[in-house]
Amino acid sequence: MLLGQVIETSAAVAATRSRTAKVTLLAQTLLHAAREPDVSARTVEVVADYLAGTLPQRRLGVSWRGLQELPPASDEARLTVEHTDAAFTALAGLSGDGVAARRRHAVHDLFARATAQEQRWLSGVVTGELRQGASDGVLLQAVARAAEVDEASVRAAVMRAGDTGVVARVALSAVHPQEAKAALSAVSLQVGRPLRPMLAGSSPTVPEAMRAGQSVAVERKLDGIRVQAHLWGDGEERQVRLYTRTLEDITDRVPEVTEELAALPVRTAVLDGELIALRADGRPEPFQVTGARTASSADPEHLRATVPLTTVLFDVMHRDGEDLLERPAGERWEALISIAAHLTVPRLVTADPGAAQAFFAAQVAGGHEGVVVKSVQAPYAAGRRGEGWVKVKPRHTFDLVVLAVEWGSGRRTGLLSNIHLAARDERSGDLVMLGKTFKGMTDEVLRWQTERFLALQTHRSGHVVHVRPEQVVEVAVDGIQRSRRYPGGIALRFARVVGYRDDKGVQEADSLQHVIATCGSGL
Repeated sequence: MLLGQVIETSAAVAATRSRTAKVTLLAQTLLHAAREPDVSARTVEVVADYLAGTLPQRRLGVSWRGLQELPPASDEARLTVEHTDAAFTALAGLSGDGVAARRRHAVHDLFARATAQEQRWLSGVVTGELRQGASDGVLLQAVARAAEVDEASVRAAVMRAGDTGVVARVALSAVHPQEAKAALSAVSLQVGRPLRPMLAGSSPTVPEAMRAGQSVAVERKLDGIRVQAHLWGDGEERQVRLYTRTLEDITDRVPEVTEELAALPVRTAVLDGELIALRADGRPEPFQVTGARTASSADPEHLRATVPLTTVLFDVMHRDGEDLLERPAGERWEALISIAAHLTVPRLVTADPGAAQAFFAAQVAGGHEGVVVKSVQAPYAAGRRGEGWVKVKPRHTFDLVVLAVEWGSGRRTGLLSNIHLAARDERSGDLVMLGKTFKGMTDEVLRWQTERFLALQTHRSGHVVHVRPEQVVEVAVDGIQRSRRYPGGIALRFARVVGYRDDKGVQEADSLQHVIATCGSGL
């Protein structure tokens, strides 16, 4: 199957706002992949991943720097999905001496076969910056329509398999809808194959996250790296694999964690938790310390000595041959305690909002992010964000100044979207950039800010519109972190727009020093 067909579908999906039209386009392409002669079932799996803007291989070891000197584009669209997948698999497997040169050669060979449009798509999917991928919900609907089965069957299979591509292959390999539904029902969790993690919603306060009169678990929220651990085998055959939230395998980078988990008294298990670097006093290191440790593959033994990681577990999805995804959270926690009580996250089960709030305050005082309020009855909804888990963090708001705005893409094409944010430096009087955000903007706000910032435009550089620094915006953030990217030495974390402040002038905006004093205790 030609890769260009997948790219054309992705572009068409990005160009329409109609969910029905998106589903129809995706279903047609999936069916084409499944019915094309001499095409393997693997092709359907790969096409589904490509339509979602992801790679089956997850990581290739190629950064945007490795894509700066590309060969001339081909005039003929002859690159196939199968050839692309094989090239990516080969790239992902490269290692050893001279790997950088061999990787450059492999990238050159692949891109030399691609048209200009295909080169742009390949660059986006390799770097993770592709913005035209179909959303998970739309793609699941498309798989259901293509296979002529109900969406609930597809969604349940994806929850157990952890991968939409795998489920698309299973569903579309069937001849009849009844056969497809039976095949989907047979899809199960496999130890060693990562699931997509369950996600948390958010709430501004602990009482709002609780359900009146019902007991909930209030857990410490750690500012570390989410990790999913798979354990199987005995003795010398014992295996441990560790996957991040993006399902990247980091097993070899964290030997102290794998050794600790390998010693747990269980034959097979799938565990959910967090890795975090702690200071000598037990307070967490800044997120960048943990992030840098888990991202580095250089000399793991040295890193374990200099930046040791602490393992904290908060859920279990499988234990000794039994899947626990559908079990109530309370039962899963009991199973987790029986496996690893010494690694379990601090947790308070209560129906009292006052007690829950006091627990929250203690976690924040200890340098942690906040809490996650969890239903005692909720199943483990892999890959979904629902009411079963609700995170609560201290929210800080600042009045900042807009320096520039970037043109949007996808459904925001033609609108100014990503705003550049700055605070006043009390010492120099200059405006110092702290970050960007495109979150928290309604369609109405997008239309308003497009008109507003075009009126303030001073000049443009590429897709960035620079503006006179006259507009103040109220922004909520979860905190700040050290950053070399911005001149103030810090960057905002998870910034989102609360609202524009036409009642405030630039001199009333918050200062860099105020932002640091408010959020910088963990720096």
